[in-house]
Amino acid sequence: MPLIQVKVKPGARTSQLTLLADGTYRADVKALPTDGKANDELIRLVSQLFGCARSDVTIKAGRTSRTKWLAVDA
Repeated sequence: MPLIQVKVKPGARTSQLTLLADGTYRADVKALPTDGKANDELIRLVSQLFGCARSDVTIKAGRTSRTKWLAVDA
């Protein structure tokens, strides 16, 4: 189960996931961080990138932080 580090920027114009030079990801998500909507959109983006189900992606650390650690069961 690989762990990836993601820096989330909520309220973006478009939703996209970008691999940075240091090996972490930057996620620009349209949703605002209310009621977990930004986290839901982040999980959707990561599952699309890795080609797995949404249930295979879990937030291990940083649920309320902009920097998150996600586990991917791919």
